Amino acid sequence: MSHPTRRGRARAATEQDIRRTARKLLVEQGPEAVTLRAIARELGITAPALYRYYESRDDLVENLRLDVCADLADDLAEEIAELPDDGVLQLFAICKGFRRWALTHTKEFTLVFASPTGGVGSTSGSALSRVDEPFGRIFLAAAGRVLARHDIVLPSASGVPDELRDDLKTFQESLVAVLVESDQGVPVEKIDLGVTYLMIQFWARLYGHVTLEVFGNYPIPMSKPDVLFEAMLTDLAREIGLYSG
Repeated sequence: MSHPTRRGRARAATEQDIRRTARKLLVEQGPEAVTLRAIARELGITAPALYRYYESRDDLVENLRLDVCADLADDLAEEIAELPDDGVLQLFAICKGFRRWALTHTKEFTLVFASPTGGVGSTSGSALSRVDEPFGRIFLAAAGRVLARHDIVLPSASGVPDELRDDLKTFQESLVAVLVESDQGVPVEKIDLGVTYLMIQFWARLYGHVTLEVFGNYPIPMSKPDVLFEAMLTDLAREIGLYSG
């Protein structure tokens, strides 16, 4: 069995310290505070020394984004592990857990889910745009269990607007790969453009609702935002035939 060299152990520890410090700055001050100069100052080293570990600030922030995304997925996986093996219960528990996490981790939510492409923080926009990453995987695995085990109302592929087909085909390929790997028993032929379109619409409504709430951008004051969120989930469930009430 090979063991890491002393230099390798020191490098790993230093990278861990750098990311821990970056996470601290993120949580306390927001994405804009995560700079190489600020991290170096916190660690008592020179900013150029950080380039031995990360090529640029964007490289460091991308690694930090992945850390946050993985931690979120771990938290949600632990939460749904206590639930019955039911895709519907687990999928909506993930939705609720995502909202709860976003409201209690606003700076991290901003970095991972709300930073514009090419802007401060993430270079990728939404974490679900990378379906093979931890959060995308856990979300889609639960959705796959719903597709495999429940008779839901699936939109026809013929109803997908022509202008969206090329974009959806790219996402469809990633979606199929993740669902096959997650081994939920979803027939590949079932993941057509109609199902892909449904997935995008489901995520857009969930993400849009949570983003509005996190940043306080409802058009009117909402004294009971949790009720509005639950109503939105009920509407989603009803629209795909999971709830008939």
